[in-house]
Amino acid sequence: MANFKKGDTVVVLAGDDKGKKGKVLHVFTREGKALVEGINIKKDHIKPREEGKKGQVIDKPHPVNLSNLKAA
Repeated sequence: MANFKKGDTVVVLAGDDKGKKGKVLHVFTREGKALVEGINIKKDHIKPREEGKKGQVIDKPHPVNLSNLKAA
């Protein structure tokens, strides 16, 4: 398995984002995953914290397994 570090450019080998390139933002070594910019984006629903405020839906990147990444 290749070792990636913050700032490396990688290509996704499998999944919905297959073929996309991105920059590594953070590597989780114990979990064997990495956070890649613009890859594996999920919607996160936020409840309103104060009365009268609206909730939000934000896009949030989720980690990708290192076995699904290749150095570009």
